[in-house]
Amino acid sequence: MGFNLREILSAFMVLFAIIDIVGSIPIIIDLQKKPGGVPPLKISLISFTLLVAFFFLGDGVLALFGVNISSFAVAGAIVIFAVAAEMIFDIEVFRYKGPAEVSSIVPLVFPLIVGAGSFTTMLSLKAEFQTINIVIALFLNILVVFVVLKGIKRIEKLIGHAGIYIIRKFFGIILLAISVKLFTANLEGLLNQLK
Repeated sequence: MGFNLREILSAFMVLFAIIDIVGSIPIIIDLQKKPGGVPPLKISLISFTLLVAFFFLGDGVLALFGVNISSFAVAGAIVIFAVAAEMIFDIEVFRYKGPAEVSSIVPLVFPLIVGAGSFTTMLSLKAEFQTINIVIALFLNILVVFVVLKGIKRIEKLIGHAGIYIIRKFFGIILLAISVKLFTANLEGLLNQLK
């Protein structure tokens, strides 16, 4: 078996829901104002490369460092919590002092695009679909990410400042809920391993 349109569409829909680039629009608009902005091609290429690398090497890399998906999920939950706090309370958590050209890698690439959810999903899709179909579905999702990042200024103009402010607060609360869910769902498993 090889190329299968039904498998590609199914995997695409699952990854689209997990990556949720549309839900990240308020965060992208925010990050755009920070040093280095949000370079669409770089963000897309890094995200695609990391997810493909994890798809093929994930199990081995995690075993090598003695880390599991639960650890990733808890770490990702903490970063998502910090982003949510910025959005809800109008505070600055990420005071970036590194090179301007990589300022959007955290939190946009990790954990929002390439996070515990997408890592886990990539590994679980392996059991259901052919490798070629998963990689094509991932590529199509990253294409959607690129289009959204490229057109973010037009999206910002379309929504307007008041709209962005409302969406920012709304998605801040959603992100906060996601971070709490990720944290609580994976903390128990993590603590059990420490016993």
